Amino acid sequence: MANHKSAIKRAKQNETKRLRNRSNRSAMKTAIKKVYAAKAEGAENTSELLVNAQSVIAKAAKKGIMHKNTAARKTSRLTKHVNSAA
Repeated sequence: MANHKSAIKRAKQNETKRLRNRSNRSAMKTAIKKVYAAKAEGAENTSELLVNAQSVIAKAAKKGIMHKNTAARKTSRLTKHVNSAA
């Protein structure tokens, strides 16, 4: 553990940010899994789930949880999967 006051504060901030990032990353993964599951079942609300997942991915990229190109790649692959063999 850190000894300096500023280092202690930085450690607390890092832990808070780590938990927030983990929560956002988990929400993103859940949204993506819901799209794949809906597509596999042949559900009719797949397009709604896709829009939601795209939004969550974009927000994660905006918050710096992932690189913008990674977010674009995930969005592209997800859209391609939903639109393939409809």
